[in-house]
Amino acid sequence: MNDKLFKDIKHISEEMFNTDFFTFFHGSISAKVSEYGFVINKKDTILDNISQESLIYLNSQRRDYRWKLASGDVDIHEHIYNSISSAKYISFTMSPYITAFSLKHSKIIPQDYFGSTLLGNQIIYDPKNFDNWLDRAPFEIPIFFKKNSSHFMIIKGFGVIAYDRDLVEMAKKLSILENSCKLLMIS
Repeated sequence: MNDKLFKDIKHISEEMFNTDFFTFFHGSISAKVSEYGFVINKKDTILDNISQESLIYLNSQRRDYRWKLASGDVDIHEHIYNSISSAKYISFTMSPYITAFSLKHSKIIPQDYFGSTLLGNQIIYDPKNFDNWLDRAPFEIPIFFKKNSSHFMIIKGFGVIAYDRDLVEMAKKLSILENSCKLLMIS
């Protein structure tokens, strides 16, 4: 992994941690680096101060011991990269206002200028049964993205999976969505 990519991931990860998008041992971030390869944070990585050693390179054509060291979200990231060619970066966050809003709604309809004009309405996906959600998630999430034009999948009571071709753009849109949900909840 080149230094620029590492610095970009480190910077965005720290910012997302500082704004409560990531919590201690909750969340993941990855970047596609080749046709079958990507880097992702290791499990138990605290995402506010990642190092080169916090990230692990994986190849989806060669599952070796490193897959066991990766974030628990690794299968989700892998299936998105294999299904959606425009996915260059992926994150899983549990943004507090988005997640809280998802508990009682089926759609986010931003009322603020930036949310309304830049993001528009967002569907909230109900996984129904949490007992087997983590087994189903790697398969259901790419299907959702293929059926919907959004780069976000807001999962009721679980969090947000996001992808984009630009890391900063992905973080910016997540921040706008979080602010829209915050405004909806306090208004």
